[in-house]
Amino acid sequence: MVEILDTTLRDGEQTAGVSFNAHEKEAIARKLLDDINVDRIEVASARVSTGELEAFKKICAWADNAGQIDRVEALGFIDNGVSIDWIANAGGRVINMLSKGSLRHVTMQLKKQPEDHLSDIKRNIELAKNKGLSVNLYLEDWSNGMISSPDYVYYMLDGLKDMPIERFMLPDTLGILTPDKTEEFCKAIVTKYPDKRFDFHAHNDYDMAVANVYAALKAGITGIHTTVNGLGERAGNAPLASVLGIMNDQLELENNLNEKRITDMCRFVETFSGIRIPNNKPIVGDSVFTQCSGVHADGDNKANLYFNKLLPERFGRVRTYALGKMSGKANINKNLEELGIHLNPEQIKLITKRIIELGDKKESVTTEDLPFIISEVLRDGSLIQEHVKIINYSLNLSLGLKPVATLKISIDGSEYEATSPGDGQYDAFMKALWKIYDKLGKTHPVLADYKVSIPPGGKTDALVETVITWNNGGQLLHTRGLDADQIEAAIKATVKMLNLIG
Repeated sequence: MVEILDTTLRDGEQTAGVSFNAHEKEAIARKLLDDINVDRIEVASARVSTGELEAFKKICAWADNAGQIDRVEALGFIDNGVSIDWIANAGGRVINMLSKGSLRHVTMQLKKQPEDHLSDIKRNIELAKNKGLSVNLYLEDWSNGMISSPDYVYYMLDGLKDMPIERFMLPDTLGILTPDKTEEFCKAIVTKYPDKRFDFHAHNDYDMAVANVYAALKAGITGIHTTVNGLGERAGNAPLASVLGIMNDQLELENNLNEKRITDMCRFVETFSGIRIPNNKPIVGDSVFTQCSGVHADGDNKANLYFNKLLPERFGRVRTYALGKMSGKANINKNLEELGIHLNPEQIKLITKRIIELGDKKESVTTEDLPFIISEVLRDGSLIQEHVKIINYSLNLSLGLKPVATLKISIDGSEYEATSPGDGQYDAFMKALWKIYDKLGKTHPVLADYKVSIPPGGKTDALVETVITWNNGGQLLHTRGLDADQIEAAIKATVKMLNLIG
């Protein structure tokens, strides 16, 4: 059984520009333990700030009440009990004590000799046990220690193996290991100390964190550290979703993770962190279950020829077929099936030609764009009836005042008008719009995501593409607007959505 410690709330928060408040930390902690069922979470560093203390107390109070406090851990230091008191007084039960795993770190950072550092560690372990804390021990810079001072590493492990340490944690602190070296070093450690528990903590500086996790698991390591979306210092840590994939499919190792909720977890953290998930991120990226090539769509249609074990349904997702210059008739048919639209072969040929033309112009096309394209190409107004039309609108932005939108629209031939302030011009527009819908007793979808794309190096007059995702009673719609003005583009996407839902 592989044990997962997720350190999104500690190491992941060391990502440049990322800071979670107490409520966000508690919400992420709950989802990691309850929804994903990670075995342990590392949620704080001792003595960092009053905000860190508040968040740690909040998580510990919830976890204690839920009977999960032993799964909550905090990083502490060799500081004669100061970190131990910080953790214990906040309600924590587990300290992940940070010691030095390389001779260079001991002699150059601590300015101590190995025997002095070993003595300090033992003294702090005793202090932690006297406070009722369980102890795990990080050997910081362990990978460099194994490369340049292996005798020091074994000296430390030999000196600590009989101490009450639950787990030794082996970090590749600077992300320097290769899979070959990882397997070699981890194998040597678990062979020499077969009755001890070891965790491997990877960093991604050479883009090998997941490969190194794979190698560590092959070598017999039974504990792995991850972060959601690979958050972490510099190039980040091993992403939870990717580690889940290799454990389940490549190594077929037993674990407790709930893969069905992993996409939801990653998007939840994306929202709080402000760090977008790359479209091509394995398992959870927007595009990873999207086939672009018409040949691939045709193969899937005939015999699922382009499927692998990573079926999207495992992760709460569905396979899609992109529309663009690589599209063939099979892509178009897949999307038409989803919309319930039936066209003859000649019509499909014309639609395919138009989509390829748009793709050549670097315009993206969503499934929800198809009815509009069909109406344009076939001059068939039956597919898209403009139930909703914008007659006019005014957006006012003044220094020191909230933006205000005044909107006049036509719905099925009747005109309505509303005015509303908002936190931005588009927000004011939407609030005015929903005022009208609420007055009419009409339900409306909820904005789920909002993406703005401007070409790299784009000037002030560059075209802006806005893609908005809407949750319409559980069904996700993606509508797109293109304009030189971002707000105009968003409004175009919104009007498309209004006419799609009727």
